[in-house]
Amino acid sequence: MTEKKIIYENLDEKDILILRTLQQNAKLTTKQVAAECHLSMTPVFERIRRLENEGYIKRYITVLDAEKLHRGFIVFCSVKLAQMNKAVAKDFCERIKDIPEVTECYNISGKFDYLLKVHSPNMKYYQEFILNVLGDIPSLGSLESTFVMEEVKHHFGVAI
Repeated sequence: MTEKKIIYENLDEKDILILRTLQQNAKLTTKQVAAECHLSMTPVFERIRRLENEGYIKRYITVLDAEKLHRGFIVFCSVKLAQMNKAVAKDFCERIKDIPEVTECYNISGKFDYLLKVHSPNMKYYQEFILNVLGDIPSLGSLESTFVMEEVKHHFGVAI
């Protein structure tokens, strides 16, 4: 595949380099980012603040090891609602946002309405989760679970 140069509105090459650098390690100090990007600290500080204010940088997080925290049993759960309208969808989304085991939720097209990424310690826990947590959502019609056997690639960033 030939790499095409993408032009980003309001971003120059140094902004892109700063974003790439922070995406690799958000714990870097402004001084370290400046050294990586071959700029002085003040412009880097100002650029980072602008990138935050303009919403290019949403937040800074620490990525935890799910296996070590006994939450490495990952399931993709496809959900079909019993009926779909604005109020039902809103209620479902609000309920899902309050469930800590669900780490990602996407409204999707196709056979199902939503795709959930669920972290749990094991199959028994997931079974109880389905029965006692997702099963308590009145709008739930059906679901299909896909169990992750091996994580081949997991990248937290956006290709820029």
